[in-house]
Amino acid sequence: MTPASYKRHRHPPAIIFHAVWLYLRFSLSLRAVEEMLLARGV
Repeated sequence: MTPASYKRHRHPPAIIFHAVWLYLRFSLSLRAVEEMLLARGV
């Protein structure tokens, strides 16, 4: 498998990974994940 490319994204891969982890681990909505990251200043 080829590694994922994040060239067209405005956030670094670490932030994207953390958002996906929150979404999958805690079965949150995308809006809830967005609000959590916004509250942390991301």
